[in-house]
Amino acid sequence: MATTSYSGIGRYNYKLLPLSLSSITRWPCHSSPSKALVPARPRVVKLNFVFDGRKGVLRLGRDCGLPRRRVITAVARVEPEQLGEENANQEVNKGDKLSENEDSLPELQQKASQLRKRIVFGLGIGISVGGVVLAGGWVFTAFLAAAVFVGAREYFDLVRSRGITAGMTPPPRYVSRVCSIICAVMPIITLYFGQIDVSVTFAAFVVAMALLLQRGNPRFAQLSSTMFGLFYCGYLPSFWVKLRCGLAAPALNTRIGASWPILLGGQAHWTIGLVACLISISSIIAADTYAFLGGKTFGRTPLTSISPKKTWEGTITGLGGCVATSIILSKIFCWPTSLISAIAFGVLNFFGSIFGDLTESMIKRDAGVKDSGSLIPGHGGILDRVDSYIFTGALAYSFVKIFLPLYGV
Repeated sequence: MATTSYSGIGRYNYKLLPLSLSSITRWPCHSSPSKALVPARPRVVKLNFVFDGRKGVLRLGRDCGLPRRRVITAVARVEPEQLGEENANQEVNKGDKLSENEDSLPELQQKASQLRKRIVFGLGIGISVGGVVLAGGWVFTAFLAAAVFVGAREYFDLVRSRGITAGMTPPPRYVSRVCSIICAVMPIITLYFGQIDVSVTFAAFVVAMALLLQRGNPRFAQLSSTMFGLFYCGYLPSFWVKLRCGLAAPALNTRIGASWPILLGGQAHWTIGLVACLISISSIIAADTYAFLGGKTFGRTPLTSISPKKTWEGTITGLGGCVATSIILSKIFCWPTSLISAIAFGVLNFFGSIFGDLTESMIKRDAGVKDSGSLIPGHGGILDRVDSYIFTGALAYSFVKIFLPLYGV
């Protein structure tokens, strides 16, 4: 005589599929039906069993502990002789596709979250840097000194990382800390004295003596990595102070300066240094942006093994965007006055940007890390954001100070 038993109560919409007794007993929810109902549109979260003699149904809800993709795949595999080989393969493929879609969803959400962080913090950094550059003086110098200190700490952390130390001996930790402080002081000395050559030479001598007189066996790798750190993280960024604050001649042809409020410095506030800084920074941003978009759209040919994601197509696009930005801003600020000078300034900014980026990529590759730090959410460390500017300040200052007066263009 047929017996009927019920387990749980709930409502669901189902799709009927045959299921054998031997296969269903291998599932985590033990029961013995011969047919199974797979939910088409879930509305409740309970698992209900209904048995009626040899005929039975299996009601699946979210609380069963079985993901939907496993249920679909398992049901499709239990009775190929009943479902047919073709139908079974179709159901298995459906389960695999559902698995891939569900696995890719968290990855897409994570990428979207990272993109939002990059945009928000990128805009915040851009607005802050723009205000600091306009302010100039001690505000600009103090901001640069803080960035240099953090960047120097990141550099020496990279030098001490496993990837680099596997082939060399890093400098002692106390030397790294002292060098980070020296690098942060260099922009301040540049603002106060107007030049930094003597100070850098003295600092390099002191650091070299400290390394040579240390206990143990001094290594040339320690000396070379430390000297490069002073040059890369301290000396080169100080040229931005010389560019922004040292070139104090007013840009008389700039129409923006003529309407600039007197309380904010009037026309005298718009100096050659300020205009050169704005054009240089804007050109670098344009170069990075156009290079990224061009590489994503047209990128086929790798540029170098140092940074595999960079392509020749993206590089050429970045160069065009950088030069175009330099020309447009030169018309707005009426400096430089000739088209040749604007093009040359844009090309110089681009090459300083790309080689600064590749230099930092080489350091990170040897260190075996993706980012130099994690200070800026979605962007990495300070060096990841300013690598394109490290060499550019010295090149832009040399262009304004030497090239323009020499050729008069």
